Amino acid sequence: MSFEFSLINHLPLAEGFGINTNIFETNVINLAAVVTIVISFVGKSLTSLLDDRKKTIVNNLQEASQRAAEAQEKLAQARNQLQLAQKKAIQIREEGALKSSQEISNCVSQHEQRLSLLDDFKQETIQFYQQKAFKQAYMYVISRIMSNVKERLTKNLDSTYHVVVNNFYVSRFTEYNP
Repeated sequence: MSFEFSLINHLPLAEGFGINTNIFETNVINLAAVVTIVISFVGKSLTSLLDDRKKTIVNNLQEASQRAAEAQEKLAQARNQLQLAQKKAIQIREEGALKSSQEISNCVSQHEQRLSLLDDFKQETIQFYQQKAFKQAYMYVISRIMSNVKERLTKNLDSTYHVVVNNFYVSRFTEYNP
């Protein structure tokens, strides 16, 4: 296929002008004419429109990358805060365990002190009641002895001797007071 004008496909209408009956060649010429007209009239506005679209796309990409960088930075900060919070939680847990063990040992120590005080009080109470019982028994024995002595003295002695012996023993017992 050649793009030459042939005389067969070219019908002369007038001298120098004619109708080209070859469709392919006509389409190519028409397409070239349309493209030339479009580029000359619409080219500048299409170029500016494409440049504006390109700038918008570039700006959107820059904003997206800036947002991505900010998101990465915020993610890093959040991870750091998470690590700090985890460390703080571990520290709080350890402090809580330490305080609870100290509190338990403190309570046990106080309980042992109270038990010791109660044991001391019990021993003092037992000793007090033993002394009281011993004193009561002592007083009972003394009073029985005194009553026996008085009884013997009253039966076998006369009244003068009786008074002298009684006075002697009473004075001796009053001196002996435990």
